[in-house]
Amino acid sequence: MAGVSSGSAQYIYACTRLRVRKAQLIPREDYLRMLNMSLPEITRFIGETTYRSEIDELGTSFSGINLVEVALSWNLAKEYQHILELVPGDLKHFTASYLRRWDIQNVVTVLRGKMQKMSPGKIKEVLVPAGRLDRVALDRLIAEESPERVAEALKGERFYPVLERELPRALETGSFAHLENELYKSYYARLIADAKEGVKGGDIFLKYIQLEIDIRNIQNLFRLRAGDVHEDVRELLIPGGSFTVDELQRLAGLENQDEFIDALKRQVKMTPLLNALEEIRGKTALHGIEVALTRVQLDQMERMSKRYAFSILPVLVYLEKKKYEVANLRALARGKETGLPGERLQGYLVM
Repeated sequence: MAGVSSGSAQYIYACTRLRVRKAQLIPREDYLRMLNMSLPEITRFIGETTYRSEIDELGTSFSGINLVEVALSWNLAKEYQHILELVPGDLKHFTASYLRRWDIQNVVTVLRGKMQKMSPGKIKEVLVPAGRLDRVALDRLIAEESPERVAEALKGERFYPVLERELPRALETGSFAHLENELYKSYYARLIADAKEGVKGGDIFLKYIQLEIDIRNIQNLFRLRAGDVHEDVRELLIPGGSFTVDELQRLAGLENQDEFIDALKRQVKMTPLLNALEEIRGKTALHGIEVALTRVQLDQMERMSKRYAFSILPVLVYLEKKKYEVANLRALARGKETGLPGERLQGYLVM
């Protein structure tokens, strides 16, 4: 019972509840069925699952793709808040830290929306209030007049110094990509610090954070290759994983795809990742490569959570699998809306 004392009934109860919730997620065969459904049929199907209350509540205000989008976002935020209420003690501490990634996503979404003069209603539809910034706090940000006022309203948040430093450049260039990358680097640095501050179970939390950083960095390298970027990319990579940023920079300099994959495999010790890299060798579509790497991350999380059965890992496994369930349903709805055939849509699903 690694990661928690054998007498901690609260931990055992919470982790068991999370495994039950995980078992209720939509199975692979249902996704395969939805590939052959129309958007109205997918909406009806979703309305018969755990998303029923959101579909029913929002059905009088939204329809079609908008109904699906908003219902999924509301459900995800509500579920994450329920998990925070469920988990005790140190599990709550690590879970709350991990969920702060949604603050970054939401703030960047609000900033982009303000710069593009989007209506407050349109911005609100795509937010997921699952982090520290709740629905009320996000409504206040949406009501601000400009990106600068949005940033000013966030003084006191962990990420404010990065936001203050990087926002002028984002507004000058019209791109938030560098700002977003710097915010996520700060986020992962904080997670690593949280894991190392001496709280029970921090060593297990750190193992997973390093796995996530590794997968994210490898995905970034493939994205950079797809964009034919081979120069110094160190500022685009996240420190703290099992690869140093300098090692990743050397890999990024390899122009031949086979040489790049062979060099990456020499650095990797994880068998599932080695197998995935070999599978990727023949792929050209970036989304297929990213999905293959995400599957490795989720599969490795499952393995780790079985080894540390009553730790933060079963919580993180559920949070991630729930996130990808929502991403899958969103991809299906958007794909059907734009008329993508089922066989192409399947390549975007993490199953």
